[in-house]
Amino acid sequence: MGTKHCPSVLRDAMTLSALLIVLPAVCFAQQADRFHPSPAALQTAHIIGVESPLAPQPPCGKEPIPSYPGLDDSAIVKSWSEADFGRDWRPPACTGWAAVGFTTLVTTVARFRYNSGTEGLLRQVGAISRLAGMRYWSTTHKRWQTLVVNAYALNDARAGQRRDDFTPDEMKQGKVVYFEQADNLSGKATYRMHIAEASADRLVFDVENVSTMRYLLIPILRPGEMQLIYFLDRESDNVWRYYSIVRTGKYASRIIAGNESSSVNRAVAFYRYLVGIPTDQEPPAAR
Repeated sequence: MGTKHCPSVLRDAMTLSALLIVLPAVCFAQQADRFHPSPAALQTAHIIGVESPLAPQPPCGKEPIPSYPGLDDSAIVKSWSEADFGRDWRPPACTGWAAVGFTTLVTTVARFRYNSGTEGLLRQVGAISRLAGMRYWSTTHKRWQTLVVNAYALNDARAGQRRDDFTPDEMKQGKVVYFEQADNLSGKATYRMHIAEASADRLVFDVENVSTMRYLLIPILRPGEMQLIYFLDRESDNVWRYYSIVRTGKYASRIIAGNESSSVNRAVAFYRYLVGIPTDQEPPAAR
């Protein structure tokens, strides 16, 4: 029984770590006066294994793929596979990712209401300590579980050099910061966050692991094999567009591949945290 479930547990642990390291960027659950989710937003659409001739395209001078849903519609979370466009997918240039291909690849697109502008978003991006306690539905254990046990900002890339959360003044365009996160299965890992763009109407930041991620001392993801990028664009005074890509590299351990439902649930947890919905609200996107 333990051998049968081990690969699924590893998938939960590894990709989960990356999806949640930037959750404080959108800590609207503690800012209810700034965000008011509609009833439709309480559900999240997801697409698994749907054939498509198209590849992910973030909002970089081209129409995004997938397209943004309506403001009061569900977020769209898609787990892509090699069958969609082959394993040698070449990331769009605006991601800054040079390596081709992937082991896992998930996109999330949504629209949301937010009144505090880019500075408010940057304040939440820097609030690393607020990651602790996030929950998601584990398809392995069939229950709600804590995602991140602990998280904190670092002075530099050296593990253990803790400091207070980052302020908006420290999160200017071009800035690189580091933080450490401990999840409930894979333990501690160090991450680099880069603020690619920061203006009144647009915020783009990317994250990748800088330490090897292990399970029972076995390397699962080498440095740089977990990558995330987030695009937040102002549509009007209080409406923003959200687009994210989460990728594990082509040569990452295949143990973390093959569990689309788990990937979708982690993405939904991120979206719910974004819009101020309890992350453990029934029903989960996938059982």
